[in-house]
Amino acid sequence: MQRASIAWRSEGRAIALIPTMGYLHPGHAGLIRRARSLVGRRGIVVVSIFVNPTQFAPSEDLAKYPRDLSRDRRLCQDNSVDALFLPSEESMYPGRITGAYSTYVTETCISQGMEGTSRPTHFQGVTTVVAKLFNCVLPHISVFGEKDFQQAAVIKRMTADLNFPIKIVIAPTTREADGLAMSSRNSYLSEDQRRAATC
Repeated sequence: MQRASIAWRSEGRAIALIPTMGYLHPGHAGLIRRARSLVGRRGIVVVSIFVNPTQFAPSEDLAKYPRDLSRDRRLCQDNSVDALFLPSEESMYPGRITGAYSTYVTETCISQGMEGTSRPTHFQGVTTVVAKLFNCVLPHISVFGEKDFQQAAVIKRMTADLNFPIKIVIAPTTREADGLAMSSRNSYLSEDQRRAATC
């Protein structure tokens, strides 16, 4: 991935990254369209798909997180994504299972409170994986959804604090017809929960 990005940069092509955990939906398609509008037809739009284990606590839904790579590939193809980056866990966290991986990125202010209270290890996983994706893809721009408000704020702070030369773009939330924000985890909801979610 780095070699490809270095080659694109040497040709003067702008690179935009949309980091995702997959199970893509029309909200992700909106992020892709926003990225394309920012880099233009000659630019490169990269979508990464990586279900990041370090942002899940042991009691959370890592094993059952929804996955459908063939559907994800179709959505990327239909939206003219130039590169789909699918790193393995071993390439992102070499030796983590055996305890040999030991470097993490931690934001200590904005990540506190709200979701950080109930998920104390979550944002360290997010900042670490996003920093690593930035180093792999070397984007000029990275696009995130406004739906994950605290995450977007944490990423903006990390990018500024660590001097990443990347413009962070926050795109508006895409909603279902009834107003519920689109989310990969909406597939978990029962009919009753789905109706209640819009309140």
